[in-house]
Amino acid sequence: MIASYILSLREGLEAALIVGVLLGTLKKLDRTEYQFSIWLGTGLAVFLSVVFGIVLNVVGASFEGRAEEIFEGSAMLLAAAILTWVILWMKNQSQIINLKLKTDVQQAVIKESKTALFFLVFLSVIREGIELAIFLTATSMDAEGVNILLGAALGLASVIVLAILLFKSLIRLNVVRFFQVTSIILILFAAGLTAHGVHEFNEIGIIPSVVEHLWDINHILDEKSTGGELLKTLVGYNGNPSLTEVIAYVLYFVFLWIASRYIPRKDQNLAVNSE
Repeated sequence: MIASYILSLREGLEAALIVGVLLGTLKKLDRTEYQFSIWLGTGLAVFLSVVFGIVLNVVGASFEGRAEEIFEGSAMLLAAAILTWVILWMKNQSQIINLKLKTDVQQAVIKESKTALFFLVFLSVIREGIELAIFLTATSMDAEGVNILLGAALGLASVIVLAILLFKSLIRLNVVRFFQVTSIILILFAAGLTAHGVHEFNEIGIIPSVVEHLWDINHILDEKSTGGELLKTLVGYNGNPSLTEVIAYVLYFVFLWIASRYIPRKDQNLAVNSE
């Protein structure tokens, strides 16, 4: 539940900040008559994201045996890849997001194009929604579906409360610090998904285990216990991992470190000015 809460909170807040920037820009331009296009694009994006998530889970549930293992392993590795891309992209692009959004809104208003505004917010929000749907699907393979849905619901409810308080200037949020902290959590989560994806492929022989159980500490902390399940979801804990699982886990951090070295470090400025 914690993992789905954090994922929903982060993805939801990103979408809320984008919508907030667009609405705030229209207000400053005194062109509030375009706000309906923003809300329409947001509503449709949210609806289609929910539909996509449902379809993804239905498709996953239809597989059995080897096909199910392949689907689960592929979903976990795909989610890890997307999470990694999000983390690296935010590191490199966050400085210009705010400016680009404002510029796009101004251009749309100058052209008096409600369609351009609609697609601007629709594409931005549905990207976050599809990412979240994939993340939650991957997370649900290691936890009970009810807990995943509850965590996601609480995360999105928190987003709504935060967004209202932020845009009414009742609270201030250090957006940069928020994304820095959640990025660390997401890195651990993505590493765990990578290892779990390899584990699924170990089960069906696509990726050899080499050593089936490199160690076994389940007698100390059982991966099926409450604490073990929590660590399994958040950081990829496995009480008796294979050699290739451990290698995949370590290589993920090596890859991320190398990739980060090639991305220029910029002062992060995402966001939203809640003033």
